[in-house]
Amino acid sequence: MTDTEAETDPLIDPRGLWAAKLEKMTAESGYFHQLGANHFGVFLDEGTTLLVTFESLSSVLARPAQLPLAFDQAKANGWSLLTLIADGETWFRDPAIYAFFDRQVDDAFFEDFDRVLFYGAGMGGYAACAYSVAAPGAQVLALNPRATLDPSQTRWDNRSRLASRLDFTSRYGYAPDMLEGCAHATVIHDPVIVPDAMQAALFRAPYITRLSARNMGEALEPHFVATEILPPLIEQAMAAKLTTESFSKLWRVRRNYLPYLKNLLSLSEQAGRSGHERMICNSVLQRVRAPRFVKRLARLNALENRDEADDSATMHTED
Repeated sequence: MTDTEAETDPLIDPRGLWAAKLEKMTAESGYFHQLGANHFGVFLDEGTTLLVTFESLSSVLARPAQLPLAFDQAKANGWSLLTLIADGETWFRDPAIYAFFDRQVDDAFFEDFDRVLFYGAGMGGYAACAYSVAAPGAQVLALNPRATLDPSQTRWDNRSRLASRLDFTSRYGYAPDMLEGCAHATVIHDPVIVPDAMQAALFRAPYITRLSARNMGEALEPHFVATEILPPLIEQAMAAKLTTESFSKLWRVRRNYLPYLKNLLSLSEQAGRSGHERMICNSVLQRVRAPRFVKRLARLNALENRDEADDSATMHTED
């Protein structure tokens, strides 16, 4: 049976095929381990710079190559890569994960590397912050992270009610506290999303920089991947060169990014700000080809002409 036939055979477990593939890829320089019932660890030993990432199994399996998000970037840069993968909404709250990082500390694993960066988004952003304590002096980059889901501290955030039943009070629990040993942490969020802004506000310390990606929602990673700014963000963070100014330069790409522009237009429409809508449409159409904006501008102009005609007719009637 060929690999293609195996992938399409309903009797073959795709996760088993994926695990076998990772085991084979890491056999010579690294490892692939199952950690407890719901997590996996993938390590590629390539150099003295280490990127530690956290992501979900569903995201990994959805990619054509079914590899960790930063796999190609790590390979291209000669970095070692350690990826922790969660099968489900576990938030990496598992004694098996605690034990894994305990072993790395006991074995002085992180001391073998000159530079270490912990990265994650959403659930992975929380984990990147929480487990960075295992590698004092590391850099941290977290997109839309939560400080905690402990209901006693964040009753105002009810976005993950099932996950809030997990234990966020024991080891590696409260993410902001776990950052105390890092060299620097950068937290990027959308301040328009109130729960996201409130979670981000809990990350406050001189060694934490909070950056805003306004009007992009609570899932920044897909947008950063689509605009191709995630790799340079990771590289800047790894080199301890990610600043407010450098992020601002990278994030200028949103001016030509249609999902962002469509969101701006929708927000103005919902607010009844037709003048602002017109300004957005005119600005966008000077830079990119966007049929939706052409149609919206034509509709706005038609409504304006109709209103002017109605006002003129009213004035004549009064006369």
